[in-house]
Amino acid sequence: MAKALKIRDLTLRDGQQSSFATRMTQEQINRCLPYYKDAGFFAMEVWGGAVPDSVMRYLGENPWTRLETIHKAVGDVSKLTALSRGRNLFGYAPYTDEIIDGFCRNAIESGLGIMRIFDALNDVDNVKSTIKYVKQYGGIADCAVCYTVDPKYPQPTFFQKLLGKKAPQQVFTDAYFIDKAKQMAALGADMITVKDMSGLIPPQRISALVKQLKKNVNVPIDFHTHCTPGYGLASVFAAIAAGVDVVDTNCWWFGGGTGAPALELVYIFCQKMGIELGVNMEAVAKINTQLKDIRKELEISVFGAEKPAPKPFNPLTDTLPAEVDALFDKCVKAAKAEDFATLLSASQAIEAYFGFPAPNELVQKAEIPGGMYSNMVAQLKQLNAEDILPRAMELIPSVRLDAGLPPLVTPTSQIVGAQAVNCAMDEKAGRAMYTNKSSQFVGLVKGEYGHTPVKIDPEFRFKICGVREETPYDTSKYQMQPNPELAEAGGAKLAANEKEVLLLELFPLVAKSFLTNEKKKAYEASEAAKAPAKAAEVKEEKSVSTPITGDTVNAPLPGRVISILVKVGDKVKAGQDVAILEAMKMENNISSDYEGVVKQILVAEGDAVAANTVLIEIVKESEVVVEQPAATAVTGNTVNAPLPGRVISIVVKVGDKISAGQDVVILEAMKMENNISSDYAGTVKQILVAEGDTVAANAPLIEVE
Repeated sequence: MAKALKIRDLTLRDGQQSSFATRMTQEQINRCLPYYKDAGFFAMEVWGGAVPDSVMRYLGENPWTRLETIHKAVGDVSKLTALSRGRNLFGYAPYTDEIIDGFCRNAIESGLGIMRIFDALNDVDNVKSTIKYVKQYGGIADCAVCYTVDPKYPQPTFFQKLLGKKAPQQVFTDAYFIDKAKQMAALGADMITVKDMSGLIPPQRISALVKQLKKNVNVPIDFHTHCTPGYGLASVFAAIAAGVDVVDTNCWWFGGGTGAPALELVYIFCQKMGIELGVNMEAVAKINTQLKDIRKELEISVFGAEKPAPKPFNPLTDTLPAEVDALFDKCVKAAKAEDFATLLSASQAIEAYFGFPAPNELVQKAEIPGGMYSNMVAQLKQLNAEDILPRAMELIPSVRLDAGLPPLVTPTSQIVGAQAVNCAMDEKAGRAMYTNKSSQFVGLVKGEYGHTPVKIDPEFRFKICGVREETPYDTSKYQMQPNPELAEAGGAKLAANEKEVLLLELFPLVAKSFLTNEKKKAYEASEAAKAPAKAAEVKEEKSVSTPITGDTVNAPLPGRVISILVKVGDKVKAGQDVAILEAMKMENNISSDYEGVVKQILVAEGDAVAANTVLIEIVKESEVVVEQPAATAVTGNTVNAPLPGRVISIVVKVGDKISAGQDVVILEAMKMENNISSDYAGTVKQILVAEGDTVAANAPLIEVE
C-alpha cells in the first residue's frame, strides 16, 4: 500500500457528462476555476468524451475555447486531461494519421497535459498512433484497458443457431487485461488506467488486478469506475489498499450515482489509512460551494438529472456521527484484511447515509453501461416503441457475441444497443433478424473498427457484410469533409483554421451547423456595424412571409430550433411531432395540435425563437392553395423510414432497377447510419425525399413499381 495517492478530478468532464448530460456552460465552469487552481489536483479531466460535441450541439460554444480557457485559469498546477477513442478520436470511424497528428498537436498546444487513450475493442493496434503523437508533442500518454465481463446468454445467438456452435470460453480473464496493459506499456504508455466504464468491477477483482498490474508493468496505475451498480466506492477503497497510484473522483455534488465516487469519502478513508492525497480540501470546499448552485441550475434545465442530491457535507468542518465514523473504520479494516463482502456492505451503507443514489440493480444484472440503457430508453420513446425494450435488452448479449464480443463502451455500446433495437423492431414487424442494420454495425462486423476479442464467424460476416474475411478500414480512401465558402456569411470559409477543420472532420453535422452559425453571426455583426440602417432593412425584408390564415404550431418556450421534421405540403396528424426545439438545455419534441397540411414553415433550423413564436402553419387539406412541387400520385410499393431521422444519402435514382433487399437510402437515426433496403423488386418510380431531409417514422422515401 502506497503512502501517497494522486487524485484525478473528473467533475468538469465525466462528472457532468454522467449526471447532467454534459450541459455545464463555460460561465458555470468559470465560477469554479479560481478554486481549482488552489486545489492542486494531480490532474483534471476537462475535455474529450462528449464535451466537444455537446458544447457545440447544445450550448453553441467552441470546444477549443473551453480547453484554452481552463488552461489559462489553472496553468500547470494540475495536468488537464482529455479522453479519446484511439484511432476514432471522438467519432465513429477510424481517422488517418494526419488527422490524429493534427488533433494531438493542437490539443497539447491548447493546454492538454494527459491524453487518456482507449479503444472500444481493446485492440492495441488502434492506440499506437495516438501514443506516438501525444508523446511527440510533449504530452503524457495514459492508455486505458476497458474492463468488461463475459455476458450471460439467455438464448442462442445467430451463428449458434446457424452452425450449432457454443458460446466461447471465458474471454475477459485477469490474464486478458494484464496482457493488454503489457502491450500498451511496450508501445510507450506513460500510465495505465483500468477503465471500468460500467461500474461492474467488484472490489475483489480490482484488488487482484491492481496487484498483478503493479508486478507486470513499470508505470503508474490509475483506476476509473462509476457507482451505478453499487460497487464504485468499495472498489476504489480496495484499489487504494492494493497500492493503486491514482484514482478518479468527483467533487461532492457531482459524485456517486452514475458518476465516480465522491472525493470527500475517499479523503476520509485515506486519512484513516495514513495516505496523503496532496489535495487542498479547503479549496475543494470552495469548489463545492459553486457546484451546489450549479447542480440546482442543471437539475432545472437538464432532463434526467439525478435526484435527490446528497446531504451537504464538508469533511473539514462537519463531524461524522459515531455510527458513520465506525463504518469508515470497518471499511479500513476490511480493505486491509481483504474482507471484500464487509467492505462492500459498509461502503454502500456510507453512501446510503449521505443520500447518494442506491445501486441500480437493473444495470448490475444486465451488465451494461447505465448510459447505454438510458440511450435505448430514449430512442424507443422517440420511436413510440417502448414495449420492445425488454426484448431489445434480451438481445444485447446475442448481438454482442455475433459481433465478436466487443466491450460495451463508446462507440460499441451505441452500435450494439442500436442494433439490438433494430433486431427487436425487425422481429416485431415479422422480418428476419438483422434485416435493418446500421452502417456502423456493418463496419464493426466487417473489421473496420479493428480486431474483436472473439473472432466473428465468417458466415455471419457474409450475411451482414457480403464478405467472409476480416477487412480493415482503408484510411487511404478517407475523404476530408467539404469546406465551402458561405454565401450567407459574405463568402467566409466554413472552417477558417486548422482547429475548425478538425472540428469539421470529427463532428461533421454538428460542427457544420455550429461553424455556419458562428460565421453568419460574425458577418451580420460586421455588416450591422458598417451600415445599421441597411442591416435593419435586410432584417425587415427577411421577416416577410405569406399571411397566416390557418392553425399554427408555436414554440411553447424560448429556445433554438434543432430540427424541422416536416416540409411544406406534408400531411400531418394531430399529435404528430413536427419540430425539435432545444429549450432549457433539453431537446423538446414539438407536436401539432391539428390535422392538415403544412402550408408554411416560418423558422429555420438553428434559429433562436421566443416563447409563442409561430413555427409552422397548418391548414385543412381542402384549403391548400400553396404552390408546391407536386409529386406524381403514389400507386406502387413504397420504401418507408423505419424510424425518424435524417436522410444522409440516396443511393438509387429514378429508373433504376432494384432487387428485394437492395439498399436504397442511408438514414441517420439513433446516432447511427442505417442502410434502408427495399422489400420489393422493381423500378424506382419516384424519390420522395431529398438528401438532408428530416423524416418521421414511416415516411415514404421511395416508390417502387
